[in-house]
Amino acid sequence: MKILIVSQYFWPESFIINDIAETLKNQGHTIVIATGKPNYPKGDIYNGYASSGVQIENFSDSIEVVRVPLRPRGNGGAINLALNYFSFVWSGLRWFRTLLNDHEFDVIFVFMLSPVTLAIPAIPLKIQKKAHLVLWVQDLWPESLKTTGFVRNRFLLWLTGLMVKGIYTSADTILVQSRAFVQPVSRYARKDKIIYYPNSFLDSIDNKSKAMTVPQELIDLLEQNFCIVFAGNIGTAQSVETLLQVAIHLQHISNFKLVLIGSGSMINWLKDQKDRHKLNNLIFGGQYPSTDMPIIFKRAAGLLVTLKHEEIFSYTIPSKVQAYLAAGRPIIAALDGEGSRIIEEACAGLTCPAEDIDNLTDNIKQLYNMTQGERDNMGISARKYYLEHFEMKQQCKNLISIFEKRISELETEQK
Repeated sequence: MKILIVSQYFWPESFIINDIAETLKNQGHTIVIATGKPNYPKGDIYNGYASSGVQIENFSDSIEVVRVPLRPRGNGGAINLALNYFSFVWSGLRWFRTLLNDHEFDVIFVFMLSPVTLAIPAIPLKIQKKAHLVLWVQDLWPESLKTTGFVRNRFLLWLTGLMVKGIYTSADTILVQSRAFVQPVSRYARKDKIIYYPNSFLDSIDNKSKAMTVPQELIDLLEQNFCIVFAGNIGTAQSVETLLQVAIHLQHISNFKLVLIGSGSMINWLKDQKDRHKLNNLIFGGQYPSTDMPIIFKRAAGLLVTLKHEEIFSYTIPSKVQAYLAAGRPIIAALDGEGSRIIEEACAGLTCPAEDIDNLTDNIKQLYNMTQGERDNMGISARKYYLEHFEMKQQCKNLISIFEKRISELETEQK
């Protein structure tokens, strides 16, 4: 198949869509990427790129990447983010049709992280190329705007809902990363074109990177202590207050360490709190490429995932859950809804409601008191569930099957 992937975020930024594009290419499909200039998460344009001008390059040897001008997100904040989002829409509408004029596509596949507006440049491309437009919804709008407080005005939320409905109406197929997304997305789109398609994870044995950037000091810490590892974004959605309280409540366990891998908007607040409470069990391990994460995960006693207690987050399966399952280590989760359900269904760890600090610390103590064999059995169950439900090679084959089936259905309807 000839597939155009539209995404505001792409390599060298670290997102699942990079691995999906490469996996689809390796399975024999022609892939082209339409994206912006890389600047996530720090907000500065990466070295080797400029915010102005268009740029065409190759990823993974034969994947053409078309990049349009983009205003970087800077240090965040509502205005900077709004300008960043708008610049991608504007540049995409201005440049994508011209830059892709000589290409033909069967499918235009939009990787829809926030904001929902990033799908807008794909709509005229659908018309120009007479291609099947697929949206892969990773975040719920306008619900996420309301939950985060980014937009509070009811009229603006209503207008956003109208925009979402227009974008969804333009799509031929809508994929959702969680089964719980189906109902809220169906408020703005026909239910018959909504299909559950989960995030997947590229198995570590498939990683081609030979570089290893994890310092020996961190490896020694993980191997010599009972370490619970939290990996990924460290922001407001992850309920960092819960992470802090876990460290405070478990200070009495001498070899317990809560190791945070990653960065985010709340990391400086957490560092201040660590100093204020004199927490020697709260460790900031740094940031590492995804190819190095299995090195860290396999040395952890358990892997931690948390979210805030908000209805919208109960619909979401955090993408780290798939990576944790693949690692074959026990998972400790303070989640509501879908994420918690999957971990329980997989028999992969111990769960409790979001922000339930007492139950979360009790679960960590329970894991601490288990035998190594009991912990290993949880890890084996996690790995098995991953292979059955979230292994990327198979999921990419499933994705192509969805494309082919939906194209066939629409062709039949039009006859």
